[in-house]
This record gives sequence, C-alpha cells and structure tokens, in this order.
Amino acid sequence: MSKLKKSRKKYKEIKKKNTIPNPLISIITVVKNDEKKILKTIKSVFNQSYKNFEYIVVDGASKDKTLDILKKHQKKIDILISKKDKNLWSAMNKGISISSGSIIGIINSGDTYYRNTLQYVKKYFTSKEKLDYLFGPVRKDRILFRFEPEKIFYRFNIYPSHSTGFFISKKTQKKIGVYDTKLYCGSDHDLFYRIIKNKELKGKIAKKNEVFGKFDLSGFSSKIPFYKTYYYENKVRFKNGQNLIYLFFLYWAKILNKLYRIIESKFV
Repeated sequence: MSKLKKSRKKYKEIKKKNTIPNPLISIITVVKNDEKKILKTIKSVFNQSYKNFEYIVVDGASKDKTLDILKKHQKKIDILISKKDKNLWSAMNKGISISSGSIIGIINSGDTYYRNTLQYVKKYFTSKEKLDYLFGPVRKDRILFRFEPEKIFYRFNIYPSHSTGFFISKKTQKKIGVYDTKLYCGSDHDLFYRIIKNKELKGKIAKKNEVFGKFDLSGFSSKIPFYKTYYYENKVRFKNGQNLIYLFFLYWAKILNKLYRIIESKFV
C-alpha cells in the first residue's frame, strides 16, 4: 500500500461535500493564523473560470479568526481540515493524501490565482504532450518567467514559484513521493530536485503572457535569513547525493556573492 493510501485513514474529521464527483484538478491551501490574508486566497480559487476542480483547505488549528472565515465559506470548500500539523509540509501532505483530482496544485494563504489559471492548467495537461508537471509565470515584485532545470546543480531559483505556480499530475506525485516533513525549510526544493533529476518525467513552463497568479512576498520563505536559506539548500543537495566538498565551496561562494551585492547596492 502506498504512503498516500495509508495516510488517507488518519483524517476522520474531514467533511466532504462531493460537489464535483470527478474533478480534474485538486487545489490545496495550507493556512495557520492568517485571518488577514486567507480570504483573498480562497476568493481567487472560487473565482476561477474553469470549474472542474475540488478545493481542499488544511488549517493548522488556527487560534485567530482564520477558521471562522473558512467556515463562513465552507459551502464552496470541498474539504476542510482543522488540526495541528507537524509543519507546513505535513499539512501539504495531508491535502495530497485525500485529493481526488488527477492534477494537484498548491496555493498557500496570501497568494492568489488569476481568473484563468486553472483553464491554462487544464489546457496543458490535456494536450498531446502528456506532461508530468507544469510551471506557470508568477507575479512577485515583477513577473517571473523562467524554467532552467539544467542549472539545478548549483541553484534552486530555476522556476517562478512553488505556491501558485506549480502543478503536478497525481500519478507523478505518487511516483516521486510527497514532501519531506523532516526538512524545516526547502522541502519544495527537495521535491523539484527529485523531479528534475528523473529524466523520465516531462515538464514545461506556460507562456509568458499566461501569468498564473500573484505571490505574497511577506510569506514564510521571506522571513528566513539568506545564510540560513543557503544552508537549507545544501541540506537538500546533500540528501540527494551531491558531493560534500563541492557543497562547502558552493555555500561560501553564495554567501560572498550575496554580501558583495548588498555592499554594492549601498554605493549605487
């Protein structure tokens, strides 16, 4: 029995409406104590032009008004879980384990989809290309449009975004596995590393004018200092078999380059 099937049995508090019997896409939102931003996220999902999807929200037992907001809109949420999680990745895995769509997308609280996002996703995954995964352009401080898998050996910013901009087939998710809950930070990088190094899998990026949504720059990842980010990146690389000596020099090269850019910016 796969890990996904085993984990289905754990969450008996789920209430499922079955509004769409056979959804093509499962959208998962993970949230905890984010009463100021969760509403704009769920509204962006409700507002999609393409309707054949299910919406799963995993709340980490919020203590503010987040759960009240979710319950107020529960008629449009197919599955709502409110339970304490080990971490962000554990919550995502919960959503994946009970999803029923053949395509999975994750949008975290604070981020928003544009109206035609799921229409674009449906178009690419139902084409003759038979994609395993898809990235979409995402607006941050500007529109990010890149997919450079050949550079993953030394950098991870090779794609627009994980939340909002990434979709994967359920079949591929089962093949690759879920998010590593032992990683405090960078489990998304770990997943992408495993995907890209698997030469049997096919992925691409949508067209530049097909922007999937807007990424919240004040989220979890933005609060981690750059030197810790590089450390967590190296943990992911080491886990996936990269050479320790190479990683030592890579870490310090990135630190020195970052410091140089900080100093340079002060004199511009």
